[in-house]
Amino acid sequence: MRIAVLGGGPGGYVAAIRAAQLGAEVTIIEKEALGGTCLNVGCIPTKVLLHTAELYSHMKEVNDIGLVVEKVGLDWDKLQERKNNVVKQLVDGVKALLNSNKVKIMHGRGHFISKNQLEVQLTDEGKEIIDFDYAIVAVGSESTKIPIEGATLENVINSDEALSLEEIPKSICIIGGGVIGTEFASIYSRLGSKVTVVEMLPNILNTMDQEIVQYVEHELEKNKVEIKTNTKVKAIKEDKGLLEVSISYDNTETKIQAEKVLIATGRKPSTDHVGLKEIGIKLNGKAIDINKKMQTNINNIYAIGDCTGGIMLAHVASAQGIVAAETIMGEEATIDFKTIPSCVYTKPEIATVGLTEEEAKTAGYNVKTGKFPFMANGKSLIMQETEGMVKFVADAKTGEVLGLHIAGPRATDMIAEGSLAIRLEATIDEIITTIHGHPTVSEAVLEAAHDVYDSCIHVVKR
Repeated sequence: MRIAVLGGGPGGYVAAIRAAQLGAEVTIIEKEALGGTCLNVGCIPTKVLLHTAELYSHMKEVNDIGLVVEKVGLDWDKLQERKNNVVKQLVDGVKALLNSNKVKIMHGRGHFISKNQLEVQLTDEGKEIIDFDYAIVAVGSESTKIPIEGATLENVINSDEALSLEEIPKSICIIGGGVIGTEFASIYSRLGSKVTVVEMLPNILNTMDQEIVQYVEHELEKNKVEIKTNTKVKAIKEDKGLLEVSISYDNTETKIQAEKVLIATGRKPSTDHVGLKEIGIKLNGKAIDINKKMQTNINNIYAIGDCTGGIMLAHVASAQGIVAAETIMGEEATIDFKTIPSCVYTKPEIATVGLTEEEAKTAGYNVKTGKFPFMANGKSLIMQETEGMVKFVADAKTGEVLGLHIAGPRATDMIAEGSLAIRLEATIDEIITTIHGHPTVSEAVLEAAHDVYDSCIHVVKR
């Protein structure tokens, strides 16, 4: 079985490895660096900057925990070097994994010339035709561009560019209060920039449980981030060496000045110039139309990840890659989309899986919730990270876990417990009777489960 994988990101390379494990002869084509957006200019480098920004901020307050630090400084060039080294190590790791599974790696731009052939314009010059029995399209996404005056000015940047600025800007206006926007707001506000976030929706992180989001909003405001919601950007102009952003709120117009403007308004499928329409693959706008098995309307061509226009998360692309590879190789494979977590690496971290309280009520459930603040968790107190809480959403009739929402330390690590609970249709009782270690941050999950039944142990009785 010959399988061609177009795109070497977290969907493509995982699909290639899984197909090779099952005995396929696999070729992967990548036009840039292995690992795709996530590894090179997304998840990984962003988290390197977030980690240092958080430590830098924390080190200014360590006198409270018995450490004496006379001077804390930041070496931006050194941080950039570390970011690049982490990315390189992981890219090299992906290459080693592909090689160890005997996946053929081709560097170049591929496009379909038939339903069984790809033409690859090689990076090192020349062209090559690839014959395949099956193909998996994993070409990812790209930053969206907003149609406003001034969006192409020199110091108007996208998220890729925001990772590699020559120096930390004194001020930055971030257009978009989603995951990308709030993470960059967290980075640059902690590193000393004056940050303004402009969001046209009523809330930042608008799709998440707002009772959880409020902790991030509070922390950003504590770091002097100005958050403007229900606000539209009208235009961007240059003014005396700065950028001037004209905004409108409640029919009132005002202006924000900043050194840099980051457009963080989301991403769109990157499906142009791949030859999809030419061979008859069905698209919904820019997104590739697929079924539950990741199959397109052409039976031997599959598509996964951001290019399908669904949930644009690296771990979703990887899961879809496994489903596509296993289906092609005759295995039974599915994805339970209810178990997909969303993670935001601000401080406090946010992680959520399943239904929010509002979504559960809209779906017709009689809802019970349980909450536990990290302020009452011993390990959180030791770590000086007490902002946030754990919140369960449960079916009042059966006790089934419908959602878990966390703002606080280690939230993005702990959310897996919620994903597994939803996958197994676990009840709150089963969470309660699962012993959690002490002292750990994860005890807050146990306590929140107790609170669904008003039996929380470590909260003063109301």
